[in-house]
Amino acid sequence: MSVRRVAVIGAGWAGCAAAVELASRGMHVTLLESARTLGGRARRVEIDGRNVDNGQHIMLGAYRDTLKLLRKVGADIPSAVLNVPLQMRYAPGAGGMDFIAPRLPAPFHLLGALLRATGLQREDKLSLARFSTTARWMGWQFDTDCTVTELLHRFDQTPRLTTLMWRPLCLAALNTPPERASANVFLAVLRDSLGASRAASDMLVPKVDLSALLPDLAARYVTEHGGTVYTGAKATALLAQPDGGWRVQASGAALGDQWEHGYDAVVLACGAPHAASLLDAVTWQPEPATPAALATRLRAFTYEAITTVYLQYAPGVRLDLPFIALIDTPPAGHWGQFVFDRGQLDEKQAGLLAVIISASGEAAALGQAELTAACARQLAEVLRRPELAQPQWARVITEKRATFACAPALDRPANATGLPGLVLAGDYTAGEYPATLEGAVRSGMAAALELLKRKK
Repeated sequence: MSVRRVAVIGAGWAGCAAAVELASRGMHVTLLESARTLGGRARRVEIDGRNVDNGQHIMLGAYRDTLKLLRKVGADIPSAVLNVPLQMRYAPGAGGMDFIAPRLPAPFHLLGALLRATGLQREDKLSLARFSTTARWMGWQFDTDCTVTELLHRFDQTPRLTTLMWRPLCLAALNTPPERASANVFLAVLRDSLGASRAASDMLVPKVDLSALLPDLAARYVTEHGGTVYTGAKATALLAQPDGGWRVQASGAALGDQWEHGYDAVVLACGAPHAASLLDAVTWQPEPATPAALATRLRAFTYEAITTVYLQYAPGVRLDLPFIALIDTPPAGHWGQFVFDRGQLDEKQAGLLAVIISASGEAAALGQAELTAACARQLAEVLRRPELAQPQWARVITEKRATFACAPALDRPANATGLPGLVLAGDYTAGEYPATLEGAVRSGMAAALELLKRKK
């Protein structure tokens, strides 16, 4: 049976990527999103009349598929994204370092960053150079995966470099502490950034909210290509059909409460727990154990949270840089790992600072008032600006299942499910990358291409 009508369940970045790819190939796409806002775990949130994100993101110049998709849906990338060179910059006098790559061809940009870096001793710089050389020689991969902590030990990385560079990079990229994080996934990210061209290592910070950056444009692209997009529409059941097609049942006010339609194929682009619940009810006669086995694998994931603490000050409050690295020291009440000056990204958000806490389970267990006060004190102390201890407004947003815990040798399912006409799309599917925007986009595109193999 040829594929002409496709339902994409979930309008996160993976679902948007799949929907755009299918629509561009002439498929009639129906995109179903249970939330009112598109974007999944990288979306716009409205709080007290303010539009903020459910978590601050940084992309890399190495995110080739994300950038290609943004161009495809008509994003004005220079206007929507701040492009800065690779850097890890702490506040002066805060016990950190200042590491920034000059705009030179690779590998001279890293050499220049090393030579100019302050806050690192000679042994730290030699340690970093040794890491890059050894990782490149071994192809940026171990035959047997291990933790990032073990990786750093094998590469003889100094404690100071581990604290100031490798640990914060691991938390930012994998959202998993180094002692539990996959070395091979971490190396894959470093290969495509530190080990690639200078432009690949550039850091890209969204100026617009995350829904406006891609999902809203993707929805417009789908509708302009004859598809339909529903928000507030939750898929409740999948019914396998004898001809190899699927019927999708969903509910939501936008659908008239109860809704059912037939499709040639379905992309499950919702979170792994929701995908597992939909697979529970699937009856597939040729191989009845297949849906149940896949559902079990999807439920095996554990998750890490990301917390963003928004602190609003007077419009004139401004940091020296668009974002600054922070040393997190929980016993001292210092939870923040990075702080972003949203006013330098969007003038309408002048005075708004966003403190990011990756792998934030312990911090998220604190009350909102306690955590906001702690982050405000941290900024006041580290940046030596006492006025930052008293924000005018504050709010904590915790995405409890922001990413899967990126453990070594993790079992991640392929896009193909073993069920004809049904594929998975999500940052948790098999691939080299962790749960990042690029990982989600790559998975969505791979899922679409898997379905297009059936097209006649």
